[in-house]
Amino acid sequence: ANVGVRTTVKVGVQLPMADMQVLQAQETPLWWEGLPTQPTRDPLPGAVDADVAVVGAGFTGLWTAYYLKAIEPSLNVVVVESRRVGFGASSRNGGWCHAAYPLGISMLVRDYGKVEGVRFKRLLNGVVPEVGRVVAAEGIDCHFRQGGRVLIARDELHLDRARSEVAAYHRLGFTEDDIRLLDEEEAAEFIGATGLRGAAYSHHAAAVQPAALAHGLAGACERRGVRIFEQTAAERLNAGEVITNRGTVRARRVIRATEGYSRDLNGLRRTLVPLYSHMIATEPLPESVWDGLKLRDRTVFGDYSPSLIYGQRTHDGRLAFGGRGAPYHWNSGIRAAFDVNDAVHLDLAAVLLDHFPKLSEYRISHRWGGPIGVSRDWRPSVTYSPETGMGWAGGYAGDGVAMTNLAGRTLADLILKRDTELVTLGWVNHAWRPWEPEPLRYLGINAGLWLAKSADREERRTGRPSWRAGLGDWLRGKRG
Repeated sequence: ANVGVRTTVKVGVQLPMADMQVLQAQETPLWWEGLPTQPTRDPLPGAVDADVAVVGAGFTGLWTAYYLKAIEPSLNVVVVESRRVGFGASSRNGGWCHAAYPLGISMLVRDYGKVEGVRFKRLLNGVVPEVGRVVAAEGIDCHFRQGGRVLIARDELHLDRARSEVAAYHRLGFTEDDIRLLDEEEAAEFIGATGLRGAAYSHHAAAVQPAALAHGLAGACERRGVRIFEQTAAERLNAGEVITNRGTVRARRVIRATEGYSRDLNGLRRTLVPLYSHMIATEPLPESVWDGLKLRDRTVFGDYSPSLIYGQRTHDGRLAFGGRGAPYHWNSGIRAAFDVNDAVHLDLAAVLLDHFPKLSEYRISHRWGGPIGVSRDWRPSVTYSPETGMGWAGGYAGDGVAMTNLAGRTLADLILKRDTELVTLGWVNHAWRPWEPEPLRYLGINAGLWLAKSADREERRTGRPSWRAGLGDWLRGKRG
C-alpha cells in the first residue's frame, strides 16, 4: 500500500548503470556486519519469577535493565525479546546519539514552560557523555565518537532556519558552546558538501555503530545478572505478569519497551505507529576522497528540509546516509519486504550525489530500512504506575539512540522510587491519545508524508517556505 512512492522498479524499465548498482546493494543493515543475525540466547524455558520483567531487548529495555541493576544489584531482572537483541530500530538507525527532542526546542518550551523545557534539554545534553562513559566503562566496541552534529544550509531559506534555531537556543540561555551558527567557510571545514551557505553546529552529538552498542549493552546487562531470553514473544501484559508464547514471567513490575512493534500486543495497535526510515551506505572510501568530504571528527550531519536526511562517516570510512519518504503501511503494517524500497533508496542515492558529486565513482554497498515508533502527538513519554507496577517508554520518532538512555534511567528511578531530577521531567506520565482508526490513519499519515516531500520540491524551486510543510505537520499531529 503506497501513497506517492513506488516500492519496486517496474519490469522492463531501463535504468542508468548507477541506479542499477544501488538496487544491487546488499539488502541488510551495514551495522549487522560481524554481529549475530540470528538469536544466540535461549528462549524462556517456561514460567519464571522476577522482580522486574522487561519486554523488548532494544535500547529502551536494555538501558532500563542496565540502570536497575547498577542501582540495585540484588534485583531479579528478566528481559524477553520476540526475535533477538537489537533487532528493531536499535540496529537499523543512522547512528546519531544526539541530544534532540523530536519537535525541537521551541515546542519543548511551549509544552513544559521555559524553566522545565530548558532543564529537559540540559539533561538531554548530558546523555551523550553518559553513553560515552558507559561505553568506556563496559568496554563496548561501538566506535563511539563525540564529534558533534552539523545541520547544513545550502540555500537562503535553510540558512534562515539555522539562524532562527541558534537564536532560539541563545534566547533561552544556551551558549555557543551548546550551539553556534557557522558561516560558509566555517561550515566547509566540517563538511565538503556542494553549495554550502552556512550551518548550525552543536557539540552534543556522537556517531556510534548502533547495533554494536545494542549487543554490547546486552552483554553488560548479563554481566550484572540480567537474564535475556530471545525468541520469546510477549502476547499479553498484565499487572504482575507477562504472558509469552514460551511461558509466563511473573513479576511485580512489568515494563513495555517495544516502540514501533507495540502494535503486536493486544489493544496497542493505535498507540504507536511504525513509520519506516531507510538508509544506504557506500563502500569504504579512500582518504583522498575524505580529504574533500571532511567530517574529520565523524561529525554527524543533516539539513533543514521538511523531509529528513541524516548521515555519518563510519569508523571504517564509509558514508552512511538516510532519510524518510517511505509510506505508512495499512493497519500499522510491518514486514521484512518493507525494509527495502527501491524508490526511496534510489532517491537517497540521488540526494547523496547532489551533496557529494565525487561519490558517483563509488559503489553503494548496502541498503536497508526499518520502522520507528511515533505517537499521535509526536511526543515521547516515560510512564510508570506504582499502583499497578506497569510502565513503558517510547515514541522517540527517530531520536531514540540518546533518548532511550534518559528513558531507561528515568524508568529505573521511577521503579525504585528514587527522588531524582529525572522523575519530574515533563515527559513523565505524558498520556498519548490513540491514533485514528483505519482508513483515517492511513490517509492522514501518508498525506502528511507526501506533503513533506512536495514541500521539499517547492522550496527548492521557489526558495521560499512551503505551506505544505506546515499542513503536513498538522496532519501528522506534530503541531497544535
